[in-house]
Amino acid sequence: MRIYGNRLLKTLPGPLTRPTTGKVRTAVFNIWQGPFGGQSWLDLCAGNGSMGAEALCRGIHHVVGIEQSGKACALIQANWQKVARPEQSFQVLRGDILKILPSLAGQQFDWIYFDPPYASDLYLPVLTLVAEHKLLAPAGEMAVEHDVQSPPPIGIGPLKQCRQKRYGKTGVSFYDWGVADEGPFHNNSQPLETPLT
Repeated sequence: MRIYGNRLLKTLPGPLTRPTTGKVRTAVFNIWQGPFGGQSWLDLCAGNGSMGAEALCRGIHHVVGIEQSGKACALIQANWQKVARPEQSFQVLRGDILKILPSLAGQQFDWIYFDPPYASDLYLPVLTLVAEHKLLAPAGEMAVEHDVQSPPPIGIGPLKQCRQKRYGKTGVSFYDWGVADEGPFHNNSQPLETPLT
């Protein structure tokens, strides 16, 4: 797999790491144009680490990745080590994402990318934890990759869906803090009235 700057990344055979396609990866970074200097990135269900690696290549200062598979974590470590410059830093955390996210309380990330197995039941609990622990920076944005037929919730309390994009059968829903804090974290799970674009 090749990423920004024609950098070559290692991958694992089979469906274990489910790397984000080049089309989706490029589109997300075209939307998030930066500049990225001095900013931070959180890669959830990081797979082979392609999104975090691209973030490092584009100048993100600090990247944190969470992945359950030990083999995948070793691969992420190798891929990020390959592309990171001396002034950049990264951390790969292995384990259950629902247990690790609360341990990050007190940290905030400018950009969060979440790409779980599409059929998993992780969407609602992960979005809830990101909102409850305020892991997204005030001016930050989160992107969630999903099947276009199964969109994630449109909001969790003050964390609001601000746009959706469609790339074939893949949807990407973007979230920010919206304009008002609604207080308790409610799940607004109804789909958007407008289709993915």
